[in-house]
Amino acid sequence: MPRGTSEVSEPMYFVLTALRAGPLHGHAISKSIKELSDGRVQPSVGTLYGILERLNERGVIAVDREEMVNGRNRRYFRITDEGQALVEAEARRMQAAASLVLRPFGT
Repeated sequence: MPRGTSEVSEPMYFVLTALRAGPLHGHAISKSIKELSDGRVQPSVGTLYGILERLNERGVIAVDREEMVNGRNRRYFRITDEGQALVEAEARRMQAAASLVLRPFGT
């Protein structure tokens, strides 16, 4: 099972986090994920686009716009209000879980 909750895998979490900065296209999302995770999370191109498709179907991201670059269609994605709420809830869940380990022992 992927790390994270049943709702949000770790790569999904980083996609949503990357999109908080504004609309991005696939390659920019990939670069952002690598940077945000200090290189620990690097989904393949196929995996990334599968994640984007699933998140779009769930309504937590949306296609912002499309443009042609060097004869190829480039699609930009943005996070929706539902996506923002989801990633914030996941961050709070992880913070609460981390506090169990990071607090002084015996308190």
